[in-house]
Amino acid sequence: MLETLHNLPPGIVGVRASGTVTKDDYDRVVWPLLKSAHAEGRRVRLLYVFAPDFKAFTMGAGWEDMRLGMKYLRMFERCAIVSDVTWIREASQLFGAMMTCPVRVYRNVEEQEAVRWLAAPSEDTVKHRLLADGGVVIVEPTRPLRAEDFDALSLTVDPWIEAKGTLRGIVVHTRGFPGWENLGSFLRHMRFVGDHHRKVARIALAADGAFAEMAPSLSDPFVQAEVRHFGYDRLDDAIAWASRGEPVT
Repeated sequence: MLETLHNLPPGIVGVRASGTVTKDDYDRVVWPLLKSAHAEGRRVRLLYVFAPDFKAFTMGAGWEDMRLGMKYLRMFERCAIVSDVTWIREASQLFGAMMTCPVRVYRNVEEQEAVRWLAAPSEDTVKHRLLADGGVVIVEPTRPLRAEDFDALSLTVDPWIEAKGTLRGIVVHTRGFPGWENLGSFLRHMRFVGDHHRKVARIALAADGAFAEMAPSLSDPFVQAEVRHFGYDRLDDAIAWASRGEPVT
């Protein structure tokens, strides 16, 4: 069975597996936790504890675990797996290497250490904010972009698009484009663009530098949204233009 763990630090979601875990356990415990976080635009720090009497997943539970992981992958900020079961530890380490968020594996006696790691502050993601009145998101990168920056941005953008259908505009405000932390960050950026460009009417670049000036012509073959360049000091003009975006068809 699965049960929700209580009395955890703010921002941590915890579940404990014992005995045999079934699909009904996921429907009853895990789905509501993740759906609530998704609706509220919250990222999840997950504590998944396998009790000493844990025996197995049913086939349905194993499939549900994989399906949940794929559906809500971008919501996870950190994951801590606590278990003494060898195959659980090895599988967690294998799949953790492919996750977009940090994953650590602990033994049962280290459960409190896992909680401390989950609760520890992490580096801030790129600053962004939603102007609800205009239906515009402002993104202000000041350092090389990381994969988790786009995960955090998706958590702001996706619930709005699900509720409204489209986003009028995105405004990128930066002195000079800072680039990407690594290849994985670049690929995550491309996936974000692929997932969202048909649902965003306008993209305004309130930025200085040659890259920002060339971006509208470079993006034209790949991005359905209208893209326009403004200078860094013309943020208000960029917001006003982006907020007039027409619904995407």
